[in-house]
Amino acid sequence: MGFVALLLLGGAAFAGMALLLRVDRVLWSMLGAALCLGGVGYAWQGRPMLAAASPQRSSSTPPIDVEETQLRDSMFGRFNADTAYLVAADAMTRSGNDDAAARVVLGGLSKLPQSFILWTWAGVTLAADAGHRVSPPALLAFRQAARLAPEHPAPPYYLGFAYLESGDLAKTRALWSRAVALSPEGTWYRIEIARRLALIDRLIAASNAR
Repeated sequence: MGFVALLLLGGAAFAGMALLLRVDRVLWSMLGAALCLGGVGYAWQGRPMLAAASPQRSSSTPPIDVEETQLRDSMFGRFNADTAYLVAADAMTRSGNDDAAARVVLGGLSKLPQSFILWTWAGVTLAADAGHRVSPPALLAFRQAARLAPEHPAPPYYLGFAYLESGDLAKTRALWSRAVALSPEGTWYRIEIARRLALIDRLIAASNAR
């Protein structure tokens, strides 16, 4: 019965595209081939007699924060060899594979070993892969980034962010204060880091008031 329905649906689809949508006659053979290909795939893998099942909620990972991505772009830039690896790592993070994200960045470091950007993001991805805690490999990566770019705000900012995810507000505050101090006056990312620092101060004040 399922295959009969498939034939009827295929014929209706072809008629709708040919007559109602007025697809050019030259393309009819292409439409027919596409419908036949779909039918063959269904005949091969389809199971029309299989009982229906209730939809299952698929697990999903939180999307990457757009605002944080914009902040990263403003500090690192977007169109360079280093950040291409960050974009690839983002794709792995979105799929829930923190280990693959870290391996992408470490692969980039094998080609660009002096990139403070990649060392910084190695710290980020290694911390995420360790259950969002500042593991020794993550800390080593952040320290190497700071050694390569001691006057850049990104290494202390992202190390602070890693400590924030592990629940250490005091270390976050100290590192974000340094990131603000290292950021040039008037830059958008300085304003944003300062805003985040103010939020941390509120959290610490609220925690101390309990």
